[in-house]
Amino acid sequence: MKRILALLAISLGLVSFTAAAHGPSPQKVEKTITIKADPAKVWAIVKDFSAIHQWHPGVASTKVEKVGDDTFRTLTFKNGGNVYEKLRSIDDASMKIKYEIVSGTLPLTDYNATMTVTPGDNPGETKVIWMARFYRLYKLNPPIPEGQDDATAISAITGIFDSGLANLKTVAESAK
Repeated sequence: MKRILALLAISLGLVSFTAAAHGPSPQKVEKTITIKADPAKVWAIVKDFSAIHQWHPGVASTKVEKVGDDTFRTLTFKNGGNVYEKLRSIDDASMKIKYEIVSGTLPLTDYNATMTVTPGDNPGETKVIWMARFYRLYKLNPPIPEGQDDATAISAITGIFDSGLANLKTVAESAK
């Protein structure tokens, strides 16, 4: 019996040690907005990978380049930061665009996102869902340097999504 208890104690000690040594957890931000405009009109705005600066208030400019069969864009933010993104796919049938961040100044890593456009609950309405999965910038265990934690990464993406979707709504609803 003592032997079993000793093995159990050792096992529990290893389990708690490995649980604490796993590194960062994946994070997710998902935001939805309803826009009073036809889905096809909203999709035409969202799917244009080279024109996010035309509707996102935080983006000063967009530069698109082709590398082989892949499409990349560099977003320069009005606050001076930037990101280099790779287009993963544009699906007109499901009105979904997928992209990832390759590098940049945001406090996160391994960022993959989708924007999906669907008909809203009422005629002439559209729902846009912007979802991203990512990790904080600091990949090791605590202590975590200030500004490289989960909360900072989540806050950055939440701010980008909230301001972007609000202005997308304004642009789509005011465009003729």
